[in-house]
Amino acid sequence: MKAMEDLKAWYGQCPGALVAFSGGVDSSLVAFLARHFLGAERVKAVISASPSLKLSDLEAAKHFAMGMDLPLEVITTTEMDKPDYFENPANRCYFYKHTLYDELLGLAGEYPGWWVLNGTNTDDTGDYRPGLKAAEEFKVRSPLVDCGVDKAGVRALAEHFNLVCWDKPASPCLSSRVPYGERITVDKLRQIEAAEALVTEAGFRINRVRHHGETARVEVERDAIGGLAAVQDRLKASIQALGVREVEFDTEGFVSGKLNRAIISSAGR
Repeated sequence: MKAMEDLKAWYGQCPGALVAFSGGVDSSLVAFLARHFLGAERVKAVISASPSLKLSDLEAAKHFAMGMDLPLEVITTTEMDKPDYFENPANRCYFYKHTLYDELLGLAGEYPGWWVLNGTNTDDTGDYRPGLKAAEEFKVRSPLVDCGVDKAGVRALAEHFNLVCWDKPASPCLSSRVPYGERITVDKLRQIEAAEALVTEAGFRINRVRHHGETARVEVERDAIGGLAAVQDRLKASIQALGVREVEFDTEGFVSGKLNRAIISSAGR
């Protein structure tokens, strides 16, 4: 497998790795490979217990690290204290990543010469991702990009190594469910997390609940939309019980990055 050979050579040049870890398949693979090629004494995965990370994802990340004998440090970032983040501008992700990488840079002083790594893959470079600018500014390295690994390649490698997260659905930060320009609050994030858990429990493993003021808009995979009819009323009542006035079911189905359409549309004018 060429990608594996390229990654082995890439990590062979790495003196030590501080990995920006989220528990998703991308950063999990990067952290696992650092542990695999460098050994436990030359790697540390760092995850932020941010309100925008699902508590279930944080716990899953901890279990992954424990199972892989992967040194893990949990930090608390302060992006929710900053207007540049909670006012939710179109480049909100830049400010989160800037805060995260700033924390990692502080940790790097304890590990002289170590590189800071992230889980960016080649597919990410073609999407609207303002966090990539922060990575560039902090000279964060992306082994998957450098070795030409896309999302499908990430999952194939993760499956090859029997990583439990190899087929885990993408789970971007909870703030991505709030339309740009609408303020991010901890209450909103907890509502979104609880609502998505309800949709998952109803049998829709891949879903999003977008928070539009007093309205929650539920997205499930297009192929699964037909299954909503049997649970729609019960699901609506359960989500409303979380404090949401209205619940809508998106007939287009789940589309990753749907809220970015407003940015793309504005840029095209």
